[in-house]
Amino acid sequence: MRINKYIAQNSGLSRRVIDEYIGKGKVLVNGRNAEIGQIVSDNDLIVVDGQELKSTPKITILFNKPVGYVCSRQGQGSQTIYDILPDRYNNLKTVGRLDKQSSGLLLLTSDGDLAYQLTHPSQNKTKTYEIVIDKPLEPLHQQMISDIGIELEDGPSRLYLSSEDKDRHEWVVQISEGRNRQIRRTFEKLGYKVIKLHRTGFGPYHIGNLKPGETEPL
Repeated sequence: MRINKYIAQNSGLSRRVIDEYIGKGKVLVNGRNAEIGQIVSDNDLIVVDGQELKSTPKITILFNKPVGYVCSRQGQGSQTIYDILPDRYNNLKTVGRLDKQSSGLLLLTSDGDLAYQLTHPSQNKTKTYEIVIDKPLEPLHQQMISDIGIELEDGPSRLYLSSEDKDRHEWVVQISEGRNRQIRRTFEKLGYKVIKLHRTGFGPYHIGNLKPGETEPL
């Protein structure tokens, strides 16, 4: 890992400040002056401004987000997930987001590499949702969503749908993208309203028996 990223993950310093420290000779790696862009690991002895850097263990948790909470730290009048998370997890960052009216599986982590692996488009991680819509989904519309895709303002949206609901209100949706409110917008484009959206899976992780508001460390 590049040295500025490594130090940033294990300290409260920004990468810009770290690069300034390196330029001023305030960072040592195994007793030698560090270089900008240098690759380091947990096996290296790193000293920053006279203090030995201690590697902090990476923490990742599963969280069942309840409806009514936003994922940002600044709620702008709304309650945030950090209002109900245990204090020991307040420094963790969300891996992707769920909107205020959505619930279900949310990952939070201090591991930047894991967050990248789960969210970058090139990684193609599948997310699974259980949804309820306000009226039966027409078979033609199901085919359009699953086989053709629906054109949205930010590009085509294709969802994989399955259901055992004879009334055609309840659906399981799988998607590998992560655009803002993509599922809701896809159905709205065809005249439907998603009245419940609950995420149950994210890549290799599943919500299991977690109750709303509960966490489970990995």
